[in-house]
Amino acid sequence: MTFRIRAARASDLQHLYEMAKLTGGGFTNLPPDRKALAAKLDRSGAAFARDEELVSDELFVLMLENAATGEVRGTCQLFTQVGQQHPFYSYRLGTLTQHSKELERTFRAEMLALTTDLEGACEVGGLFLHPGERAGGLGLLLARSRYLFIRAHRARFADRILAELRGIIDEAGGSPFWDGLAGRFFGMNFQDADQFNATNGHQFIADLMPKHPIYTAMLSEAARSAIGLPHPSGRAAMRMLENEGFHYENYVDIFDGGPTMTARTDKVRSIAEAREHPIVAIDGDGGTESLVAVGRLDDFRCAFGMVREAGDGIVLSRACADTLAVVEDDVVLHVPRW
Repeated sequence: MTFRIRAARASDLQHLYEMAKLTGGGFTNLPPDRKALAAKLDRSGAAFARDEELVSDELFVLMLENAATGEVRGTCQLFTQVGQQHPFYSYRLGTLTQHSKELERTFRAEMLALTTDLEGACEVGGLFLHPGERAGGLGLLLARSRYLFIRAHRARFADRILAELRGIIDEAGGSPFWDGLAGRFFGMNFQDADQFNATNGHQFIADLMPKHPIYTAMLSEAARSAIGLPHPSGRAAMRMLENEGFHYENYVDIFDGGPTMTARTDKVRSIAEAREHPIVAIDGDGGTESLVAVGRLDDFRCAFGMVREAGDGIVLSRACADTLAVVEDDVVLHVPRW
């Protein structure tokens, strides 16, 4: 396989824009807006250029590239610490229990409370794989490469990590959750609100959204049934996150009601199990299929390869070495593909 992950460049704007047009809406981190995407690439370029080992409010954009042809077929993003420039809002689903002695009945009411509990966490997001490439594990390569990037730059990322999954979107591109809740206060449909958020940030939520808890019993059935559920296309991503050690802790997206998954950064499986070794030989004689990464910041690359241990180092498959442009004695990060 000749696909590899690399740092995004300013010249990737057209690639990002073409992919953004394929998302189908509800994809806040990849809006089909050239100005917003160019701003993301500028911000990412600044993050790649900074070499200080401390947490700041940064964005890294990575690209999936066919090393043989130069074609770009996917992208993903990492946010080092959310909620520093603008509040990072979520809904937290909770329960209020009340008892009536006279009626001899206990009532349990579900409520959605607007919260900034997740402020300060780092975030993995913005993952998109071209529909023509959704086979062969490239989605897994995109997703897990982010954890090896974090491992290689651990001091740049917060100790808690989150991932937001897109919620239920109907065939018309609307959101039952938005229509049943926020849309009643904002006077705009989901597509307009989503686009505004993607290009202008969350502040309008703080300005207009009621701060008191919302009883879910007051929502429509369609809105209630969407709470905490991922879009059908995101179910595999949710399983992948669970396999990494992420959990759903009743936080949902304020726009579409999709689940927000959280974990402790150092407990994420790919981060915890990644190992660093020098390459002692390059050949094609078997081993364990693994994700292999090398380089720092804008020189970061990641690809699939066959790895086997050899003393204090590893033997790497020739195909992977060529894809990553590494040679003997280079030090790489690797973690088994599972």
